[in-house]
Order: sequence, then C-alpha cells, then structure tokens
Amino acid sequence: MNSEDSWLNDSDENQKEQLYTTISDDVLDGLQERLGYTFKNKELLFQALTHRSTPVNSDNQNGNHAIWHNERLEFLGDAVLELVISAKLYQLYPDAAEGALSHWRSSLVNTRSLSELATKIDIGSCLMMGRGEDLSGGRKKVSILGDCFEAILGALFLDGGLAVVEDLLFRLIGDKIEKLQAVEQYKDYKSLLQEQLQSVGRALPSYQVTAVVGPPHQRVFEVSCLLENDYVAGVGSGHSKRFAEQLAAKTVVEKFPDIVDPTQGDKTGE
Repeated sequence: MNSEDSWLNDSDENQKEQLYTTISDDVLDGLQERLGYTFKNKELLFQALTHRSTPVNSDNQNGNHAIWHNERLEFLGDAVLELVISAKLYQLYPDAAEGALSHWRSSLVNTRSLSELATKIDIGSCLMMGRGEDLSGGRKKVSILGDCFEAILGALFLDGGLAVVEDLLFRLIGDKIEKLQAVEQYKDYKSLLQEQLQSVGRALPSYQVTAVVGPPHQRVFEVSCLLENDYVAGVGSGHSKRFAEQLAAKTVVEKFPDIVDPTQGDKTGE
C-alpha cells in the first residue's frame, strides 16, 4: 500500500479533505438554477463535475476511477454538442456551403469558446478535483473548464434528453449562432471562380497551404489560390483548409471580377 492509499483509507475526514475538494448540495443547487434544469439523477451532475485528479476512495464508485471522473461524460457531451450545433446551423443557413458550416461550428465549439460558456455559468466554483490541481489554478484552466462543460452536456443528455441540451446551448449562444451570417452572405466562391475561369477558357485554379499556426484545437490555415504560372492571385485564412480556400477564392473573384490576365490586373489602375 502506497502513502496515498493509506491517506484514502484513513477514517480521519480532515486528512481526506487535504487530498480532494468536495461539492456541497447548495453548490449543486445553485448550478442547477443557472443551468435551468434540475437533475433527476444527481449522481450524473456530480460525476460531470469530478475532475480526474480527484483521488479514488470509498465515496466515489468504490474506487472505480475509470467510470467516476467526468471523461466518459465529456466524450458523450462532445458528440451531443456537435450534433446540436450542426443541426442548428444546417437549419438556419440552408444556402451555406459545407466549408462555411464547418468553420462556424468550429468557432462555436472550440475549447476556448466552451471554457467561456463554463465561466458564464460559474462551473469553476463547482468543480471537484484533487487538492494539488485546485491549488495550481485548476478551476480557471481553459482545458478543464471546456472539458467539464462538455461533460455537463453529456449528463444533461442522459438525464433529460436532447431538448434539455438544446435549451441550454441556445440560451447561452443562440444570439451568436443567429448572427454568424449577418456580416456577409456566404457564397461558394471556389465554384464561382472555377465557373468563371472555364467560361473564358482559362486553366482551373489550384490551392496551396502556406502556413498552419495555433494549438491543435484552434488551428488556423493560410491558403494561397494559384492561377496560371503559379501566380498567387489571392490568400485566405480560416480554421479549416476548406474555409481558407473559400476566402482565397473570394479574394480572386473580387480582385479580378472579369477574370482578366492576373499578370495585367494591376495595370488597370495606372
């Protein structure tokens, strides 16, 4: 038996409190008010709020750590989140291309965005975690908050169904979803550019990724649109290669509306 096991099997509650933090009923009730939903199975909410750093003990699933902390619920919540957001975008924007839908979804469900939603309903103060993680600022870590928000979505889905998840998400980000297309009506610029080039007997464009920056969950791709002789006619960037390609094509369409010889394009302004 290692030293941690001896702590966990000690009957002294003060010793166990030094290893992990707990969640009071008042805290759970307050969170449920902010969620706008009261759990029938409170254990699901408790599990969703339990970080993997919480030590295993007789109070949590008889020591079965694999099913006690929130990572399984996070896995489920991630899938539910993508389904709900994808369906809403599909319904709201029937004319948007797949590239635009993917880009918009990634802007709504990336880890940082989710951590902001978690902060909005004060999930951080409700987390159960190991004392060391708590002292190191775990309640404010972007990754922990984002993952916990997904876990709560998973718990909501299991306890109340898809409608409960939709209600929470649309209450938190519904206005943001509805304004996605307000700035500019999205067009399939790649297809438009291809059609214009074909109509005047020009070679089709090609696209080349010139840079990839940012962390894995927030990658930004820079793509160049090349015309004849590898002429870089436009550049675009976005959270997916397809969306960056669309923006690069958009630049070309706007720069050369009549698809004139790109090498002569700047001379029109002389």
